[in-house]
Amino acid sequence: MAARRQGRWCGMGGWFPCLVLLFLLTACGAPEEQRPGAREPGPDATGYYCSMALSEHAGPKGQIHVAGEQGPLWFSSVRDGFAYLQLDGATRRILAFYVNDMGRADWQTPQPGTWIDARQAWFVVESNRGSAMGGTEIIPFADRQAAGRFVQQHGGRVVGYDAVAGQDMFPSGGEASKP
Repeated sequence: MAARRQGRWCGMGGWFPCLVLLFLLTACGAPEEQRPGAREPGPDATGYYCSMALSEHAGPKGQIHVAGEQGPLWFSSVRDGFAYLQLDGATRRILAFYVNDMGRADWQTPQPGTWIDARQAWFVVESNRGSAMGGTEIIPFADRQAAGRFVQQHGGRVVGYDAVAGQDMFPSGGEASKP
């Protein structure tokens, strides 16, 4: 009888080990992709929408890391990055979104090492600074006080990530709606 029970792992009285095994198998699905760190654009990095070299555009840039992509998608402006989230990114798994901290970066050519997590940034909207691809730029800052100083010089107002992510980037009037 003992020999017969060895082969019946889920037989009578053996349901508990089977349930535990089933739970462990379903709870341990495929490993979650790790959040990639920010990268520096190489000389050949081009904007996702315009296909122009990032170096041809002044102002803050964006990079979005998408599951299944080898490297980040580059954006010539932060506004283009947010537009991507509403269009193509709405159906893709976004791993990370980084933007230049303009409190530490030069407007003409943001320096290496100034990337910050867009979800943690403060943004100046409605300023007099234009986007690389036309329209008003969404300008990111790691520090709210630095964003406030920018507003004193260039106008606009300071908002958080959710306010920008929730605005319509493609209203019928052509300009992004106010967050």
